[in-house]
Amino acid sequence: MAESKVKTGTVKKQASKRARKDWIAAYVFIAPVTIGLLVFYIWPFIQNVWFSFNEVNKFNMTTFVGVQNYVDMVQDKEVWETFGNTLKYVVCTVPVGLFLSICIAALLNSKIKGTSIYRTLYFLPSVTMAAAVAMVWKWIYNEKMGILNSVIRGMGGKGVGWLTDPKLALYMIMIVGLWMTVGYNMIILLAGMQGISKSYYEAAAIDGAGSLQQFFKITIPMLTPTIFFVMITSIISGFQVFDVVYMMIGKTNPAYASTQTVVMLFYRKAFDYGYKGYAAAISILIFAVIMLVTVVQLWGQKKWVNYD
Repeated sequence: MAESKVKTGTVKKQASKRARKDWIAAYVFIAPVTIGLLVFYIWPFIQNVWFSFNEVNKFNMTTFVGVQNYVDMVQDKEVWETFGNTLKYVVCTVPVGLFLSICIAALLNSKIKGTSIYRTLYFLPSVTMAAAVAMVWKWIYNEKMGILNSVIRGMGGKGVGWLTDPKLALYMIMIVGLWMTVGYNMIILLAGMQGISKSYYEAAAIDGAGSLQQFFKITIPMLTPTIFFVMITSIISGFQVFDVVYMMIGKTNPAYASTQTVVMLFYRKAFDYGYKGYAAAISILIFAVIMLVTVVQLWGQKKWVNYD
């Protein structure tokens, strides 16, 4: 009995040592990511929240002002105008982009020749630098020398101020945004479609279901988790749109006010004008809106997302 107890105790000690080593190894492996999150995400966010209650000078020296930055933000018409532009961008691009991504993914999921080439061509814009994309499309939209207006004039028409007309400029930027994101979302949706078991389609075909019926009765319901993921990431990225608009629309552009997004306003308040505390308050507003929209989506997905 004594020997068995000694053996049991030895085994437990060895197991505990092994478990301790496993824990240490686990912490070592996750340490780089954890430290990166703390240094580059969590700490800057905490600092940003603190800045939003202060006036901040060029040397990041703070003077506490309480909620004054938030009061000024609520009373600032420019904030709500830019927020309206951002909301318009999201409302227009997310459903259109989702529809186009699903259609392209469905086509590439069918048995057609050269699917790998088409996938590469559609995905290429999403991995191209935003600055390069903005410059190319800015040249295409150029009122005097742009290829688009050159074609229109060649057909006997007049050139259009695609990026200078306040009524058109934001929609032209939306086209660029869709061109950049549809390919990425298409790849994700295509992966979701290829993960659906073929047995569902075989059973539906035996029952006499056609291609459209299979698409709407099998593909779409089974694809809802992927659609939900794409939708929520598209909304988040839509609220954060900045680089393309910043590169394509200058301060002297007549369409500047109608295309400026809330993130652009944050950037210019912080870095062009030096109002870092006020800009921090704007960024907290963006965070709060995105968080609220995400929570609503997570609550609503229970009613239409199928995880079976």
